[in-house]
Amino acid sequence: MITSENLTELKTVFKDIQINEEDHNHPLGNTGRITIFPKTEQEISAVLAYANTNKNTVFIMGGGTKRGYGGLLEKADILLSLAQYTGIVEHNPGDMTLTVKAGTPFQEIQNYLAPYKQRVPLDPFIPEHATMGGIVSVNDSGPKRLGYGAARDNVIGLRMVYPDGTLIRSGGKVVKNVAGYDMNKLFIGAMGTLGVVSQVTVKLRPIAQYESILIVSFSERNVEEIRAFAVKVLDSMIEPISLELLNPSFAGKLTNINQYTLLISFEDVKSSVQYQENVIRSIVPDKTTLRSLSQNEAASFWDNFYYHQPNGLTNVTTTEAVLKVGVVNLDTIKILKEAELIADACHVSIEAHGGLATGICYLTIRGANEDILSAIQHIRKSVMKLGGYAIVKHLPFFLRKEINVWGEETPAHFLYEGIKQKIDANKIINKNRYVGGI
Repeated sequence: MITSENLTELKTVFKDIQINEEDHNHPLGNTGRITIFPKTEQEISAVLAYANTNKNTVFIMGGGTKRGYGGLLEKADILLSLAQYTGIVEHNPGDMTLTVKAGTPFQEIQNYLAPYKQRVPLDPFIPEHATMGGIVSVNDSGPKRLGYGAARDNVIGLRMVYPDGTLIRSGGKVVKNVAGYDMNKLFIGAMGTLGVVSQVTVKLRPIAQYESILIVSFSERNVEEIRAFAVKVLDSMIEPISLELLNPSFAGKLTNINQYTLLISFEDVKSSVQYQENVIRSIVPDKTTLRSLSQNEAASFWDNFYYHQPNGLTNVTTTEAVLKVGVVNLDTIKILKEAELIADACHVSIEAHGGLATGICYLTIRGANEDILSAIQHIRKSVMKLGGYAIVKHLPFFLRKEINVWGEETPAHFLYEGIKQKIDANKIINKNRYVGGI
């Protein structure tokens, strides 16, 4: 526990680091009694070493977009903010690699790379505020995961600060790095429970010369027709960047057409994109509406899309939840259809979308507290029957205490606990933020 004496000591020990005292709670939890803003890796290390010695609990925060993601403790002793730990460390345009500090906002990185006609091949939600460290910690991705992959596919090196302040490096700074175990996979998606991500090295790709989105709306709610069309697309020679299905509620919000809607996105040279668009036009079913957005229109559409989810920066005026669901790819259609029935039964609204080639779905649920919890339980049962998983990506703190946000433990849980115990014996860092209360 941070006391007034501890605080005085902290301010003396870390006299060059900004330290703010917190006198309020946050409805999403995951805050701290004090907030410390390190500017260097050495300062991060020193703060963690101090906390580990004194057994002070530490929460980690980048841009704050994922504050409502996991966590059963309302406050830690220290909230370690990486808001001032930002910037490009190294950019090698020829090798197409980039190393950045973990607190750097994703959009800031893309803006830096734009003059080089390069980009980080990821598409996180809330890109203006989501930081590279946060994206890596949750293995974040959006509808372009089909063409881009997730953080696990694009990160080639990490620098981590262990809970005792030890600095380690995993991976490397070149794409063809095959020496030793791929330790990156251990830390990516671990919700910061094994240490603080300090630096991230990613592989880049060129900015596409041309991009477009084909928006296919199905006038009849015949999910078998959607499935048959998706199979044709997947069996063809075309290579879409995304194949994202929207439920009628979400489609109405984005396209003003309240129908099941499929977003088929392409990025390539113009001739290739147009060829692939023509393939789609030749196989699109009857009784569908097809629209095309290209270049600026397509970019504007995605900009709007990536800000639709509730997040840690949203004013919490109504109760909102976000579920991340993983199923076999085309079972996404079943999940979106089932979500409609559950929304009616539980008296909630559900905006849902999912990748027909990835099986990753996101459902935003709004309504009364008990109705939202009921909807989550019903959705989880449906997902489990399909052999998938459903985790709560965003929920106010008081409701996270009422439901298991990660679902049932897997047989491999003892391995997670063993790794956590080995790396963070005092359990000081992001305590109770991950599966099974790790």
